[in-house]
Amino acid sequence: MKFSIITPSFNQACFIEDTILSVLNQNYPDFEHIIVDGGSTDGTVEILKKYPHLKWVSEKDRGQSDAINKGFRMASGDIIAWLNSDDYYETNIFNLIDEFFSHNKDCKFLYGGITFIDINKNVLATVNGANISYRNLLNNPDIIRQPSSFWHREVIEKIGVLNENYHVTMDFDFFLRISKKYKLCYLDKNLSYFRSYSENKTQSLKKKQFNEICSVMYSNGDYVGFKTLKFLLGRFLDSLGEHSILRKLFSPLRKN
Repeated sequence: MKFSIITPSFNQACFIEDTILSVLNQNYPDFEHIIVDGGSTDGTVEILKKYPHLKWVSEKDRGQSDAINKGFRMASGDIIAWLNSDDYYETNIFNLIDEFFSHNKDCKFLYGGITFIDINKNVLATVNGANISYRNLLNNPDIIRQPSSFWHREVIEKIGVLNENYHVTMDFDFFLRISKKYKLCYLDKNLSYFRSYSENKTQSLKKKQFNEICSVMYSNGDYVGFKTLKFLLGRFLDSLGEHSILRKLFSPLRKN
């Protein structure tokens, strides 16, 4: 099967070559790597020009969701995935994924393990196990393993592309919609590396994330339990800032 890997990018010259090489060096014969760049000015375009196998465009867009959707619409593969420009794949996984889909014809969506690393590729944590479902996603959106997920193009044809109204939680909305219609299959293998660093965690982003999570749950959720409410309380407190009196007052509830 042909793989289509979609990478949105904006001023990630310090990381994007790792992303490109992790796709290029998969030892797999049939793939395309589509990079949708938002008009970077940091040397990203010069890096893209070094790799003739890439399909890429560099132009102003309306944000990450818009860029990813452009890539989805350009994709011609049987299997589609979205890999951000500061993340990268585990070595030699495309053959394993192809084999899994080939032996599990009813499976349309596959995910595996993920390793969190810092800016210098030091391992912070590894997450694996088959625990992602519609109900579990509503309880805790943080269990999403977006760079370790692969799906048949049929999935996008049936559930649609990303909702461009969401700029932080578009993956949560996307995977909730998928998990409503499809069983999420699990491959017991680390599939990707996700960079976690402070530049991605500003206070304004936390507030926006909380508001978008609430919107996604309201739009897609038909179940809200205690675990969901506990998650929302924690994310709301995080959005207030570490010096908030309200955060200090209610933080003990997160431990219960």
